[in-house]
Amino acid sequence: MEPSRSRREERLRVINTHLNLARRCHKDAAQKPKPVSTGWRGTSAVEAVGVEVELPPKGLEEAHTTLLTPPALKFVADLTKRFNSEVDLMLNERVRRKVELDVTGNRPEFLVNPQAQAPDWRVDPAPRRLQDRRLDLGDVSPANTEHFVAALKCKVNGIQTDFDDGHCPTWPAQLRGLYNVFKAVHGLFPDIGDIGSLPVLMLRPRAWNMIEHNMLVDGREVPGPLFDFGLLMFHCAGRLMQAESGPFFYLSKVEGANEARLWNEIFCWAQDQLGIPRGTIKSCVLIENVLASFQMEAILYELRHHSIGLNCGIWDYSASFVNKFGHRDDFVLPDRNKYVNMQRHFLRSYMDLVVHTCHRRGAHATGGMAATMLVSKDSFLVSQVTAAKLRELVAGVDGFMVYDLHLVPVMLKLYRTLGFINQIDRVRDDVKVTPADLLEMPAGGVTLEGLKHNVAVGILFIAAWLRGQGHYVYKGAVEDSATAEISRSQVWQWIRHRATLEVSGEVITRKLVQTLIKEFVDSANTEIAPDEAARARLSVAAEIFEEVVTKRDFPEFLTTYLNQDHTFRAHQKLSC
Repeated sequence: MEPSRSRREERLRVINTHLNLARRCHKDAAQKPKPVSTGWRGTSAVEAVGVEVELPPKGLEEAHTTLLTPPALKFVADLTKRFNSEVDLMLNERVRRKVELDVTGNRPEFLVNPQAQAPDWRVDPAPRRLQDRRLDLGDVSPANTEHFVAALKCKVNGIQTDFDDGHCPTWPAQLRGLYNVFKAVHGLFPDIGDIGSLPVLMLRPRAWNMIEHNMLVDGREVPGPLFDFGLLMFHCAGRLMQAESGPFFYLSKVEGANEARLWNEIFCWAQDQLGIPRGTIKSCVLIENVLASFQMEAILYELRHHSIGLNCGIWDYSASFVNKFGHRDDFVLPDRNKYVNMQRHFLRSYMDLVVHTCHRRGAHATGGMAATMLVSKDSFLVSQVTAAKLRELVAGVDGFMVYDLHLVPVMLKLYRTLGFINQIDRVRDDVKVTPADLLEMPAGGVTLEGLKHNVAVGILFIAAWLRGQGHYVYKGAVEDSATAEISRSQVWQWIRHRATLEVSGEVITRKLVQTLIKEFVDSANTEIAPDEAARARLSVAAEIFEEVVTKRDFPEFLTTYLNQDHTFRAHQKLSC
């Protein structure tokens, strides 16, 4: 069913409004003097290395001038030129593996790698400040200055300083986030101590599916992770190293050992260029793709001089099953709220294997993030979160993340009762995980409430991106791209396989989903859509969501789809 004429006209009106505002914004910017080091033409020093950089958004001129100096741009340009072909090859290899699985109908097997499977190697020892990884704050977008500063003041081990799942990569947000990290590292925030006494910054650049539209090198947009990593290293690595506080990174959405090898080469190159000893960089790979779970030992091996371990993430990992096998009827995931949790066999096996693999090689294994928000001292919520995290600790993890700062004292109290810094000595030799264990889908159906929840989460995430925010709170939990991915993935898959609702037996069709989308938008309260602009944005988000969940072929990443979409990019220009 095509959108009605009135809906198409409304969407066109919204887009045209944004474009007109963007044109006025660019016209105003063109009348202002350009910073010496930037502008699409740049300086002769920048032109010499083939770099083009967008103008600063209004109010971020200082961040732009501080970060995008000719030497910094040259470093990012050299990094990009050195690894562009390898990045292209890696992305093509992802496509090849996916096509091979589709054509053959095969299932993945554990990677045979004699070097990685040799019994005598271990990752290099963790530096002093990374030996205790019991509690990190997760999804802390440094572009959210207030939340970032509050996190810096918190008594936790680390902060997942996030340019990926919990962050929206608009040009203003990217510059603000990078500049806030710069300020934290160099002690420029008032009433914030030296970086050596603050929680460790676990810097999380964007994943390989993301592109930085605002910087071109030799006429090509720069891969998002190279832009983030390059600027963070150039401006912060030296000070972090002096303070024994980094540079430390989270690596998102790695799909195999070849990608870990690429990151290792990037680390070595950057350290050599900056005169930093090899092995100074440490990284934690997030195992959030099902194919990566079959190559965990090899991933650790490739990064053995730069690794502190692996991390589990339930929702990106679950969504990857739809990404890789979504067209197969034996891989249909049931209602995630009712039937998908870390106690299910495929997820419990995955976590057990992460723990066993890491501890066998002397690395940390960390659990996922508790997304619950404690809006009050609700004892039931506290007991729920505590029980879930205790189960992970019993499985052998060395730590985990929470989002809400109010959960920190609750989790610290839990750890005081357990009395360990890490569990690396607990190798879990009892773990015997097979490929079948990792691929066993949980039993269960689809509830109407679960379908409605997925529709709401997907629409609200897109609406958040359209206003430049990477996460939001809905029904007492923080939602980000990970929960949006599993939500929209399940709706696409349920339509594709004509799944039925548990009670009524009704088939989940495009028409049913369209009805639920309309009901959600029409019933949006003032908290969700407080004004006319927000309601218009919600309508646009709903249309994009419908496009994504009814596509013939599954869009690999929702964030990629949005980042390349004209509507989102038009909204970005509003922030210039």
